[in-house]
Amino acid sequence: MTPHVTPHPLAAVKDADRKHVFHSWSAQALIDPLAVAGAEGSYFWDYDGKRYLDFSSQLVNTNIGHQHPKVVAAIQEQAARLCTLAPGFAVDVRSEAARLIAERTPGDLDKIFFTNGGAEAVENAVRMARLHTGRAKVLSTYRSYHGATAAAINLTGDPRRWPSDTAAAGVVHFWGPYLYRSAFHATTEAEECERALAHLADTIAFEGPQSIAAIILESVPGTAGIMVPPAGYLAGVRALCDRYGIVFILDEVMAGFGRTGTWFAAEHWDVTPDLITFAKGVNSGYVPLGGVAISAAVAETFATRPYPGGLTYSGHPLACAAAVATINTMEEEGVVRHAAHLGENVLGPGLAELAERHPCVGEVRGLGAFWALELVRDPQTREPLVPYNASGADNAPMAEFAAACKASGLWPFVNMNRTHVVPPCTITEGEAKEGLALLDEALTVADRHTTAA
Repeated sequence: MTPHVTPHPLAAVKDADRKHVFHSWSAQALIDPLAVAGAEGSYFWDYDGKRYLDFSSQLVNTNIGHQHPKVVAAIQEQAARLCTLAPGFAVDVRSEAARLIAERTPGDLDKIFFTNGGAEAVENAVRMARLHTGRAKVLSTYRSYHGATAAAINLTGDPRRWPSDTAAAGVVHFWGPYLYRSAFHATTEAEECERALAHLADTIAFEGPQSIAAIILESVPGTAGIMVPPAGYLAGVRALCDRYGIVFILDEVMAGFGRTGTWFAAEHWDVTPDLITFAKGVNSGYVPLGGVAISAAVAETFATRPYPGGLTYSGHPLACAAAVATINTMEEEGVVRHAAHLGENVLGPGLAELAERHPCVGEVRGLGAFWALELVRDPQTREPLVPYNASGADNAPMAEFAAACKASGLWPFVNMNRTHVVPPCTITEGEAKEGLALLDEALTVADRHTTAA
């Protein structure tokens, strides 16, 4: 009798993935996804037991870390009580999630429209703005990412837009502030702010303010490079919107819910938009959830006029239960304060020290648990370590750097010539310092590709 041999679970997982899973943003035959067996806190591990410190928070969404027991328990309790109900009903957990979110938004953004994620939140925010104003155009920056659905991908500025750009979606792009690579030949934050606002004012004038429904900005651009806006910029955009009756949308999908050391990044500059889009950190990604926080003026547009949009899973009870548990846990455990502390006392100073030692580090920038290192070939000329949107051999230096991180047990968030330091907002000081030490080692690989090598 032939004995039954149970295959290693890794083999089964990898085989099923290769046969049946179609991965996003990837050439399917050229990828080999890591098979993950489990996760807890700031770490996840593979089937061979190798553990990785998650300096990516997956897609910058596990703000309270992996498998937080309070959130897991809330999902289990809700599943036992009421798994799902259509969005047209009033459900206690949905109402409570909306209340908790509205309490933390700035100003009078007290109505919450729930979606399944950030892209759908952006889609609906744009729809609301167009219907509210009766206008069609929306302005967004080149260095941005707003999602992969129809309107959201056209609003996106980075190269992921190109294959889907219809050039007819009513979107106009402009340059946002980015002093390190200033489009305005600025040498100070004040100059960058003033010139970026003048450029936006000119764009509005030449596009026709009467044709512009909204300006959408990431409060702190995430995937595009964590460029913290200069003081006065967001307030200046708010003033331009007020002058011309344009709806101001802040995309807080990545920066929101504690990531920058405040509940919403807009708080750093005391700015209130007309709409806020959110997702990711609202429930740490445990169950898909996003939404739009809506001002009283925009909400009033739909008081007696039906809003023409909806989703089968809008405000899904399991997702809302996860949001309630996440927000309450963040309050109880001081997670937002902890993120601010990490930025001011651990990550910020630690990354600055790495920049002093490594010629490949051109700039360090960020807030809270939201940081980026811009990697360069030459810190004087600021030539990027790899070209814009590099692939194949051109991207080899960054690929080698990322491989070095992973080999040491650090999982990075790498995009173009940058590595982002975006661990869970709950990461301990010890874990953060462990990650910085591993990053220090990996940066020596990138140093080999600099002019100082």
